[in-house]
Amino acid sequence: MGARHVHRARRLLEGAPTGPTEDDLVRAARTVVAELGSPARLLPLLTELAAGAGDPSGCALLSYRHVLGFDKLLLVDGGPRHMLRAHVWHPGANVREDIHNHRSPLASHVVRGALGMELYEPVPGGEESAGGLEAARYRESLAGEEGDWLLEPAGRARLRLTQSALYTAGSGYALPSFALHRAWCASAGPTVTLFLETGAERRRYTDVFTDPGAADVPTRAVAKKPLEVGDYLAELETLAQLIGRDEYCRDEY
Repeated sequence: MGARHVHRARRLLEGAPTGPTEDDLVRAARTVVAELGSPARLLPLLTELAAGAGDPSGCALLSYRHVLGFDKLLLVDGGPRHMLRAHVWHPGANVREDIHNHRSPLASHVVRGALGMELYEPVPGGEESAGGLEAARYRESLAGEEGDWLLEPAGRARLRLTQSALYTAGSGYALPSFALHRAWCASAGPTVTLFLETGAERRRYTDVFTDPGAADVPTRAVAKKPLEVGDYLAELETLAQLIGRDEYCRDEY
């Protein structure tokens, strides 16, 4: 079975420059994900993966419906430094993530559709007079052999919106691990993004901010439900067909 495009993607990930700061990692990740996210690179990669190239059993175990509301498909597991994923965002009223940050720097490239995104910062002292959004804060970590999400209440917080943006196909963004943000599908059909987390050093937990009425909810674990290998390959094939159809329509136009 041919795996030329899978090997090329791995070489690009492994050869990505690193640096001593998160800013260095963010810049490198944005360059790599933009290159791999072009339809000319992504479509043949998805086609190979859907045919069983790479590590379908290992990637299926790390592919699931994310607790924040999108489908997460692992494409290339680059070990501790790089995790390349496709995210599929579904349209719908009020379907958007909780505000959160990440364990490591990231970059995202919009392949189709449109992604809305907001950036936030904590209001010093959480004072009501300072305005902003009141939220319940959780510390989210991974628990158990399956890596379920463990959510531990960490009090209340007040956040201030600092930026609102719309990213359409061909555009993208990169963020350091501590950046607070949330995203949602901003198109009538599914939005597809190529997502890369990078860096060998990962934080032990992330911060998640949600409805303030949940502040008194006790610690709880949210189970991950990984895809079966057959379902994982079918999702990749559907995704390849979706992107291929977009390219066909663009050429016809």
